[in-house]
Amino acid sequence: MGADISVNRKALRDYHILARYEAGIELKGTEVKSIRAGKANVNSAFARVENGQVWLYDVDIQAYEKASFEQHESKRMRRLLLHKAEIGKLAQKSLVDGCTLVALRMYWKDAKVKIEIGVGKGKDAHDKRDAIKAKVEKREADRVVAGFNRKNG
Repeated sequence: MGADISVNRKALRDYHILARYEAGIELKGTEVKSIRAGKANVNSAFARVENGQVWLYDVDIQAYEKASFEQHESKRMRRLLLHKAEIGKLAQKSLVDGCTLVALRMYWKDAKVKIEIGVGKGKDAHDKRDAIKAKVEKREADRVVAGFNRKNG
């Protein structure tokens, strides 16, 4: 895996992720330079399949200060680069009631920017509480094991 640029932690909290896909993203030169400067955010990003193409919405890539005359819009919709079969699968899965396409993370892979898209189904409030409870129990169990290993290790 490449180095993470931005991670959408809220997506893992709010959705059950059923499937994950890696997609390229169509960017302008100033957007790539801004991403290299660390000014990208995918916290509220989501995708839609429209006319046989996948579009990414609400990715916030701030303007590049040193750009000469051409500047990009910070929250414009961007096309995702996927195979036709993958687009078909995503279109089919997004039509299921309650499922959505959520951007999970943006990262570098071989000097290219990639987006990890997840097919998510919304969690209910009690699901979120169960996930928090499981996380706390795991943390406590890890503490006990670490203490045991320190004493006997």
